[in-house]
Amino acid sequence: MSTLVSAEQLGHSFNDQWLFRNLTFGINQGQRVALVGVNGAGKSTLLKLLAEKIKPAEGKVVKAKEIKFGYLEQDPKFEPGQSISDFIFSLDNRQQQIIREYEELLENENPDVDEINRLTEELSNLEAWEYEHNIKTILGRLDIHHLDQQISTLSGGQKKRLSLAKLLIDEPEVYVIDEPTNHLDIDTIEWLESFLTTGGKTILMVTHDRYFLDNVCNEIIELENGIVYSYRGKYAYYLEKKAEKEELDATVLAKRKNLLKKELEWMRRMPQARGTKSKARIDSFYDLENKTKGQFEKTSVKLDVKVSRQGGQILEIDSVSKSFNNKTILDGFGYVFKKGDKIGLTGKNGTGKSTLLNLITQEILPDSGLVKKGETTVFGYYHQSGLSFEGGERVIDVVKNIAEFITMSDGKMISASQLLTHFLFPPKKQHGFVSMLSGGEKKRLHLMKVLIKNPNFLILDEPTNDLDIDTLNVLEDFLETYPGVLVLVSHDRYLVDKLTDQLFVMEGEGAIRIFNGNYSSYREEQEELKALEKENAKKPIASKTTEAAKPKLSYNEQKELDNIETEIENLENTVSLKTKELNAINDNAAIMTIAADIDELKKLLDVKTNRWLELSDKAKG
Repeated sequence: MSTLVSAEQLGHSFNDQWLFRNLTFGINQGQRVALVGVNGAGKSTLLKLLAEKIKPAEGKVVKAKEIKFGYLEQDPKFEPGQSISDFIFSLDNRQQQIIREYEELLENENPDVDEINRLTEELSNLEAWEYEHNIKTILGRLDIHHLDQQISTLSGGQKKRLSLAKLLIDEPEVYVIDEPTNHLDIDTIEWLESFLTTGGKTILMVTHDRYFLDNVCNEIIELENGIVYSYRGKYAYYLEKKAEKEELDATVLAKRKNLLKKELEWMRRMPQARGTKSKARIDSFYDLENKTKGQFEKTSVKLDVKVSRQGGQILEIDSVSKSFNNKTILDGFGYVFKKGDKIGLTGKNGTGKSTLLNLITQEILPDSGLVKKGETTVFGYYHQSGLSFEGGERVIDVVKNIAEFITMSDGKMISASQLLTHFLFPPKKQHGFVSMLSGGEKKRLHLMKVLIKNPNFLILDEPTNDLDIDTLNVLEDFLETYPGVLVLVSHDRYLVDKLTDQLFVMEGEGAIRIFNGNYSSYREEQEELKALEKENAKKPIASKTTEAAKPKLSYNEQKELDNIETEIENLENTVSLKTKELNAINDNAAIMTIAADIDELKKLLDVKTNRWLELSDKAKG
């Protein structure tokens, strides 16, 4: 298997600090590698070095001869005055230029028929019809239209999708991708998974989306403390081996600290004037001291803030409607929020998720209907657009502008500086400019700014964008025990599945469906409906006379319907008993076994419930 790109003794510094040094590794043909690591570790910088967008301070990047590289950066940059067509279609690619002319011609209200015939013939001669179809599919899937539109008029999310489209259209031999799922809806992410895993592609990517990572990648490399660790397997394998490594590191660190303590006593005990002191032992002491200092110290974000008391009335949405530019976003939607609600908000891009959030927080007003907020409701709104800050603002100013001291969940007061340390901003970074933080660090600071207001109604709009996986795990643990109301918008299916038990599905044209269950349950239902539609489409159409003569349910179906309600009730009781049993034990192995049993019972319960609905509808005719 040939190596397509490799790092040799690679090193790079940022703000006079080394991100990493002496990195050596390679990416082989056909490998699909995920690069993981904490925010600020240098993941995006490493991708830029491998894509040769910046030059390394040390070492070199070696590529196979005449290899075609494709690079998707986290925040794409474009030339002034470029249109979508200018960016998408390369001047040196004849097929792309003919396709561009053809697509732009079709966008005209009265296209020149002779010109269409000429371009059609040339596309046939170049055997480019399949390529044209692929380009049109990619642009359509990524919701890119109006090829003459100026890129400067696009939103940040549209620009990221445009840059992704260019990468996919160019069909490089190596895909280097930084956060590909940002600004994509879940349907598009699932299509992208399929695209990237066909054709033996070679991929190196940074992603926080664990389902996406697991479905696309067959190897994980972690950048930690300036060192690269390789894990040949899926995400679960990485977690297992990483846990083993951390356990070993902790053992080694404990032994080193114990030895260092003994050696320190020896160093203090020996008289300064004694010339027979072992130079080798002194050198060994200093070497051990350097190795022990923070070598394996593991730090993680600490999410622990007070939640404001919540009264009986939280928030009521009463027959709310909203339209923009004659497009209906909400049409008579109503819901009364209850204590402990954990709601996932899902739907395709453009169906109105952000509009609903802004109506909830009363940042915009409805055209009709009412939004009634309870007196004790305190919103915490994490905007997808990110942290807003002044040009010369320092990290610590972001917190101090809200409060000098913050109340934690146990009632203890801590300073702004102490809170920043909890969020992995050491004193040196606290007094640095916000503008100098990495994308993930800005997101982490934004999250902290939202939480220190002690909200009891938390709205998170794409919180996972650019956050590292370690911080995501801590965020999940915090939200699982969060006592307030949670409304979550995220394309991260893992997060939505884990944290929500109800969905608001934005179906378009103002319709919102309330679904009881998480995203995986919703997808299963949708797949079953698709399969049922296909099955019904294959059945011959019976005459009205024949249909009228048939009973609505067969004998066996009627018998099944009579029994299924009892089966559902028994399953619900079993789930309830198992849940109580789960809450009463502390043994990890038993917890895992019972949790797996509950999961299987719930799946069976969903199947039975869907079957009951199907038979009930059929019985009604």
